[in-house]
This record gives sequence, C-alpha cells and structure tokens, in this order.
Amino acid sequence: MKLLTHNMLTSKCLKGVNVGYPLGILAKDVKVSEVDFNPEFVSRIIPKLDWNVLWNAADSIGHSGELPKAVISDYENNQEFLKKAHHVLMEVEVINGELICPESGRKFPISDGIPNMLLNEDEV
Repeated sequence: MKLLTHNMLTSKCLKGVNVGYPLGILAKDVKVSEVDFNPEFVSRIIPKLDWNVLWNAADSIGHSGELPKAVISDYENNQEFLKKAHHVLMEVEVINGELICPESGRKFPISDGIPNMLLNEDEV
C-alpha cells in the first residue's frame, strides 16, 4: 500500500465511527521501489493531500527523512521538494502490516501491499 493510498483511506463506514481518519499504520514489511518521477503528477496531487497525515504516516514507518513537515510555498517549481514528495508517495510501500482505526482500534490487514478494508456484517 502506497502512502498516497493511505492518505485517502478512512474507516468511517465502521459502526460507531464518526471520522475514522487518519488510520494508523503498523508496518511489518516496507519496500522501496524506484518509480519514474513525474513532477506534473506530484504537483497536482499535493493540494488533494492532507500533508500532516502524509508526514506522520511516513514518519511512523521510518521514511519521513528529509520530507518537510509542511508544504513549501511555490512547491510546483521546486524539483527537490517534488522529488522528496514523489519518493514518499510513490516509492515507499507497506507490503505487510495493519491499518488501525483511530476511534475503534479495529485493525485492517495489509497483505502483499493490499489493504483489506472489508467489514463484517456486525460492523456495518
């Protein structure tokens, strides 16, 4: 599961959960793979992200590195910033672990890079 995906996931559909965001990450296996850098994609996705959630997620799995805690001004024209964002969003992937609902504590497994967010009937 890439951190781009994590930034958009919620457990709000879980019974008794009002927000369900951001999900915690308990990573057992993290992989870094090189992905072609696309500055246009990264600069267009940044406004759609919750940057604090992204930074905290990267930090929780040991990959915040030199990523700034806040989006810099004029980021669209800063190749160094875009490359750091690209690395965290597209190259770092949680292969195995769990996502944890911040309200209920419900754990959702991540297996082979795929988060399983399916709910049991009694949880809906």
